[in-house]
Amino acid sequence: MDLSVILFYGLSLIVLFFALSVVVSDNPVYSALYLAITMVSLSFVYFLLQAYFIAGVQLIVYAGAVMVLFVMVLMMFDLKKEKDSFSKGRISNLLKVSSVGLLLGLIAGAVRMSTDLMSLSGMSHGKEGLGNTTKDLAILLYTDYVFAFELLGVLLLLIAVGAVAVSRIKGGTHA
Repeated sequence: MDLSVILFYGLSLIVLFFALSVVVSDNPVYSALYLAITMVSLSFVYFLLQAYFIAGVQLIVYAGAVMVLFVMVLMMFDLKKEKDSFSKGRISNLLKVSSVGLLLGLIAGAVRMSTDLMSLSGMSHGKEGLGNTTKDLAILLYTDYVFAFELLGVLLLLIAVGAVAVSRIKGGTHA
């Protein structure tokens, strides 16, 4: 067995374990941490599959920006009071895991139906013509839309500072 195959299956197991931990964990901070580990591991899986652009986007957008958003939302709550509102117990965990299983089954069914439809209609595309799309997107993003890209970064920074300021004022959630 090749080392990349072993790494792929190892990282896939890590992704599945921590994704399940996100759903089962009763602490929202731990759930956010498990989600971050899941997203970073998934980025490495994409890297092993030689999908470098998707791996970078996964790491920057989801593991970076989305996790910052989740942590900012968690900062807005008083977690000592909010922890009591999360459901606990075996029945609740069984319901969570079965919901994830049902969702995975629906996704697998949709993927199977789409591959069956593609094979029936003969819409299978080869790899020709796919090499320049990422390069074209990067050139467009960093030339024509560089101002909007930088403005979005500044806006995200202002949102983070604003969330911290609002959560710490007198009468806020942590007063």
